[in-house]
Amino acid sequence: MGALFSKSHLAKSHRSGRIVAMLFVVLAMALASPMALQGSDKNKKKTEAAPPPEPPKLDIDTSKLVWPNPPNIARVRWLNYYAGMKIDHTPAPTTKKKQSWMDRVAGTKQEDNTDKLKTFPWQLIGPYGIAIDSKGLVYVADQKVGAIFIFNTETHDVALIKNGTDAHFDLINGLAIDDGDRLFVADGHLHRVLVFNPKHEIEGQISEGLIDPVGLAIDNENRFLYVVDEQQDQVMVYDADSLKELRRIGTPGKKHSLTTPGDFGGATNVAVDADGNIYVTDTMNSRVEIFDADGNFISTFGKAGDGPGYLFRPKGIAVDCDGHIWVADQFQDRLQVFNRDGQLLTYIGDTHANGPGQFKALVGVAIDKQNRVFTTEQYPGRMQMFRYITDAEAAAEKKRREDEAEQKAEARRAAAATGAPATPAAATPAPASTQPPAQKPDTAPQKDPGSAKDPSSK
Repeated sequence: MGALFSKSHLAKSHRSGRIVAMLFVVLAMALASPMALQGSDKNKKKTEAAPPPEPPKLDIDTSKLVWPNPPNIARVRWLNYYAGMKIDHTPAPTTKKKQSWMDRVAGTKQEDNTDKLKTFPWQLIGPYGIAIDSKGLVYVADQKVGAIFIFNTETHDVALIKNGTDAHFDLINGLAIDDGDRLFVADGHLHRVLVFNPKHEIEGQISEGLIDPVGLAIDNENRFLYVVDEQQDQVMVYDADSLKELRRIGTPGKKHSLTTPGDFGGATNVAVDADGNIYVTDTMNSRVEIFDADGNFISTFGKAGDGPGYLFRPKGIAVDCDGHIWVADQFQDRLQVFNRDGQLLTYIGDTHANGPGQFKALVGVAIDKQNRVFTTEQYPGRMQMFRYITDAEAAAEKKRREDEAEQKAEARRAAAATGAPATPAAATPAPASTQPPAQKPDTAPQKDPGSAKDPSSK
């Protein structure tokens, strides 16, 4: 018998073995290639949990942001800003359920590949009126969101009184809170003022005689509620407890055409001082009018113009503990501080910008018992917080500086007499109350920080 395998068959088997060996070599090279390693690295990276990204931070030292600029004694210090609820900066999940072979065979529709969006927290879009309760919580009426934001400036937590859930709102404007923490909300489109109890439950409303209520103010001493009706060119005065109308200030029916003292041309907001006097921003007439608690006209100040000391479309107004009048000018985007004679004391905001201490569509201002100053602006939709340095604090700082300068001068005189180098005593530190620290913002930072001019310090 012949051999089990012929020569030709052996040759074919040898060639097949060589081909298989070459295939193994090619496969090994492919697995060891950079592309394969890169794919392996990608899979490894996917399995590793990446640390959550941190929110962007301001790139300026806001603790030194004061008005007027040094070496003047600071009268206003920037603290923080708020734009809504805390934002979770971690990315939304991108994983999707893998379709099984049974689903493919059965023709089941695959799950949508679009990533599921995270629930985005409520943010300010069109903030307007501001009020502060006895606990220091800050209430902001947002005209576009249709909700009242309640900010805790210590914890940065935010609660809301929502349209359709807690109340029915249309165009909410001004806010006011009395000493019992009752909340008053002006709604221009619904022609009413809603009243909430401290638990944020509706307990009453004022609607009779109102057309377009905008600004609100409470006189806790005399128990008056002031409501500015822009369309009627009047300030309505109500009993804050019975909600009954008491009187009106201003002449109605002239379609914003009156310029006489004591009348209004499109008034928008009102504030009350410690003596019960009221201050009204007569917006279309670019002035502030002052009345006593009985509604009698006292005086007016303001002149139309574009620049510090002038007014052009003033909106928000507030009075601090020293009787200074703070006016938010929407057209100029400038927050100005006047005395009762209309003399400009200082101002904040010099350009239309988004930086700390700058404004875009500035509309609201309020001051609480802690001398915190809050402002609202509609672009980009935020509330800024400042600290007012009182007259007493400024006087103490002035005396400290004078004592320090005298100590240094005495040391120089003594050194000149003895020929020894001057070594003045350590300066007395400034009182802590005049140096409130700036706080870290809890939302995305605004760019282009502003600079203020150097008005004379008071």
